[in-house]
Amino acid sequence: MENKISKTRVSEEISVREFFDMFKSSLQLELLAGANGLDRIIYEPSLNRPALAITGYYKNFASKRIQLFGAGEMAYMLDLAEDRQGEVMREMIRRDIPCVVISRNLAPTKEMLEAADAYNVPLIGTKMKSKEFSAEVFVRLERLFSPRMSVHGTLLDIKGVGTLIRGDSGIGKSECALALIDHGHSLVADDHVYCVKVYDQVVLGRGNELSRGYMECRGIGIINVAELFGIRCVRMEKSIDIVVTFVDWKPGVAEERTGLEINYFDILGIQIPHFVIPVRPGRDMARLVEVAAMVHALRQMGHDGAKAFNDRLIAHMTKEGAK
Repeated sequence: MENKISKTRVSEEISVREFFDMFKSSLQLELLAGANGLDRIIYEPSLNRPALAITGYYKNFASKRIQLFGAGEMAYMLDLAEDRQGEVMREMIRRDIPCVVISRNLAPTKEMLEAADAYNVPLIGTKMKSKEFSAEVFVRLERLFSPRMSVHGTLLDIKGVGTLIRGDSGIGKSECALALIDHGHSLVADDHVYCVKVYDQVVLGRGNELSRGYMECRGIGIINVAELFGIRCVRMEKSIDIVVTFVDWKPGVAEERTGLEINYFDILGIQIPHFVIPVRPGRDMARLVEVAAMVHALRQMGHDGAKAFNDRLIAHMTKEGAK
């Protein structure tokens, strides 16, 4: 069995320049001052509202985070004397903060702009409200700082169940995926699935942007799934809910017969239900994968067919034994 799973990678930092370039449009960012400090580093995937800091209280100050000035912070700054405004900014900058963002399209004071330029700390404005900006930034930074890895396989969305099909090269993963797409299911990624752990409980899978919507089918070549089956058969990303591994069938190979024991496959520390299906002539692999996805969906709703049958069988045996 091929075990093409990359090492887990975790981003521990991101530069202000990368943050600004990636989210300039989506977060409505505008660089107001401190352009020479764009290579400063953001070390934590969160924001800090420096309400206490600007009053002079710096105990437990989260200096490694983006500093967000909202309406409250800016109202306080405007109430200060001009020389005090500059002093407040310099005190904060001395803690080696990565950057300052001002929400609601509020205008920074002259002293704030001068301090940002003098000490090379990016001062960035956004039209978004503080609450909206905080929520959006948290989601984006959480994704950037999350553990990630790649897995060799094909990921599909089967009626809402993210299904990762894996196995040796040439065993029939892409052919099975093609049949499932023909049944109306959606392709997420073929060959290499890039995984990221979100909120420590979900693994999201996606494909490479360059090859998104394309599949390799041995004997035919590269095909465009969207053109052949429609754009609804392609998804950008999907949570990985089950893993199905194809193995070559051989006499004596162990096969699950009851479904009472649930196996798991580890991806980024998350235990994902795992089905191992032997491949042999005459088996409809696409139908079997589809059924595995539906079995998982029923289990999530509290309906376990194998357990229900086992309970029924035990009840029958108990009844017969009592006669």
